Amino acid sequence: MKISARNQITGKVVDVKDGVVTAQVTVDIGGGNTIVSSITLDSAKNLGLAAGKEVTVIIKASDVMLGT
Repeated sequence: MKISARNQITGKVVDVKDGVVTAQVTVDIGGGNTIVSSITLDSAKNLGLAAGKEVTVIIKASDVMLGT
């Protein structure tokens, strides 16, 4: 897969929580760090996402907000 986004992190799916319309996918990216992505339920099923599957997290955002 070739894409233009530079922020690509590989990891393994550790959890998929299915909702009515969306799924929350938790990916272990190593070092005790995880990233949670909210995607459509259809996309999660089409990608065959399940615990243990290796994936690439692709971050493409114009704004990143932090708060304390």
